[in-house]
Amino acid sequence: MIEIEEMAPHETHDLLRRVGFGHLGCARDNRPYVVPIHYAYDDADFYIFTTEGMKTEFISTNLEVCLQVEEVHDPANWRSVVVTGKAELLTKQEDTERAMQYITETNPTLTPAINQTWIDAWGRATKVAIYRIHPSIISGRKTLPFGETRGPDATADSR
Repeated sequence: MIEIEEMAPHETHDLLRRVGFGHLGCARDNRPYVVPIHYAYDDADFYIFTTEGMKTEFISTNLEVCLQVEEVHDPANWRSVVVTGKAELLTKQEDTERAMQYITETNPTLTPAINQTWIDAWGRATKVAIYRIHPSIISGRKTLPFGETRGPDATADSR
């Protein structure tokens, strides 16, 4: 049996700093929407670069988002962190420049976020959106090494 335990705060932050890729969840009209996405993390906030589309439509109607980040070595050896918080569309030039600095450090090519949107019958344009996510909750869980168990006095939850 695989045992699972809570990650310590320093472990969640280490994983978030190291990985740079996760799944962004948002919702609109009781409909969830989850997409893979690159992110940057500055130990306080998360930054996401995208172009206008379904994500931005959902976020514009509901700023509450969720970011799930994982590191899976095999089915019995994984770590997962879930971040919930509010997304803020950055509009000030100084904020967007600072965010782009963080973002291009972790994802220099900005893939796969570049998407062209039809602006009229004659052409398309890239409409960029940069978000800062202010986390309200960061939690993580991980598997214990194979064969390792926690006794009944341990604080780990083996759901």
